[in-house]
Amino acid sequence: MAFNFMTAEEAAEMIQNGDTIGLSGFTAPGTPKFITEALAKKATREHEAGREFKINLFSGASTSDHVDGVMARANAYNMRAPYQNVPDLRKRINAHDCHYFDRHLSEMAQEVRYGTYGDIDWAILEVADIDENGNCILGCGLGNGPTYASMAKKIFIELNDKLPKKLLGMHDVYIPLDPPYRREIPIYKANDRIGSPILKIDPKKVVGVVRTSSYDCVKPFTAPDEVSKQIGANVVRFLVGEYKSGRLPKEFLPLQSGVGNVANAVLYDLGESKELPPFMMYTEVIQDAVLELLQKERCTFASTCSMTFTDETEKKLFSDISFFHDKILMRPAEISNNPEVVRRIGVIAMNTALEADLFGSVNSTHVLGTRMMNGIGGSGDFTRNAYLSIFSCPSVSKGGLISNIVPMVAHPDHSEHSVDILITDQGIADLRHKDPVERAQCIIDNCAHPMYRELLRDYLKLGTQGQTPHTLRAAFAFHNAFNDTGDMRNADYALYVK
Repeated sequence: MAFNFMTAEEAAEMIQNGDTIGLSGFTAPGTPKFITEALAKKATREHEAGREFKINLFSGASTSDHVDGVMARANAYNMRAPYQNVPDLRKRINAHDCHYFDRHLSEMAQEVRYGTYGDIDWAILEVADIDENGNCILGCGLGNGPTYASMAKKIFIELNDKLPKKLLGMHDVYIPLDPPYRREIPIYKANDRIGSPILKIDPKKVVGVVRTSSYDCVKPFTAPDEVSKQIGANVVRFLVGEYKSGRLPKEFLPLQSGVGNVANAVLYDLGESKELPPFMMYTEVIQDAVLELLQKERCTFASTCSMTFTDETEKKLFSDISFFHDKILMRPAEISNNPEVVRRIGVIAMNTALEADLFGSVNSTHVLGTRMMNGIGGSGDFTRNAYLSIFSCPSVSKGGLISNIVPMVAHPDHSEHSVDILITDQGIADLRHKDPVERAQCIIDNCAHPMYRELLRDYLKLGTQGQTPHTLRAAFAFHNAFNDTGDMRNADYALYVK
């Protein structure tokens, strides 16, 4: 059938106040960019005319300024899920101008199919190509696009001419049956292909196609600083020790890595290590460092949900796509992050923390326990099911005003039952086979910054009751000191314990 080509503005005019939209993509790659910008302008006009205009928006993960930035500045969100990382939206969420549901990324698609969030009025998909039968070559990120397309009443397509049709074959579109009919997901190693290279949609649901031309606009990370480099070196040192001891198999295990400077530093260090064999990745996002590792054959295969490359790296990929074609495979989020697969193939999970406490619990979402930063993302999917679960963070922030090792995390995202290894620039704390007091002593000695170690030891001395000797009155003395004085070093337990 012939599709109706239109402008982004014409598409935006069809979307009404209160509608629910599902987007393709995972982080900026694969995420539509133009209809949402036109929608933000429409929202601004509606507000200026005194009319209510807010929509609900679901994605695969974070998006970009083309989506969450412009929509947040226009105050155009009623509800947003499952993840975000744009400062303007963060401000709306913390000001209660937007209802934000922070979900495990592997769960979102199934919840949508079960109707947890109501009807999906529109799906907006970014594609490299679409034919008259509705066969789509998706972009550089899948997310929950396949589920949103199947559940949506109507679909818009953003046909992006920057995306080469040679992406065909780099996607593995697979939607599992829902319980109680689900069978095992037949992935037994990271490079198993189980689905379709295309997304098949109902062409009758396609209301319009918008021609676009844009790279994914992923901002480059700053160069790793000395702290990030030291964390990376410590992660590699730990993995080398595990490998040499025989606690990792001789062929090694697939890696999952979070996003950011620390994750990039870890990956670069892994690429330089001569003591570890080449490895595969089974992860949700691959960054610039991974493309280099694939070129060097240090990484032999990368299963992911998104190729979150900067524009320059994305251009390198496209210019030599035949080389990478059989080395990268993109899957929907409920597969890339699937706990069953993560547990089966023995993924080593490496994620970052905002703060960790003395007994091994991790806060990865809320600054000082109240202000949402980004969200839990896929860290919970991997952490709880990994062969090894590693969390890393700097020992201090803001020049030492904040200790990222605290008596008790102000918001628990990952309990001590899920955290195996904690790593900072100071060193490595192996928390396995340790009771709570042993964990605390190990974390203080190896991960806390020297300027905070005595304060943390003093806290541990306060506790005399129970296996986990928290002193609840003083548990948040670090956070209270920062809120009151701007410096956690001013923590005074005597204010709370008499």
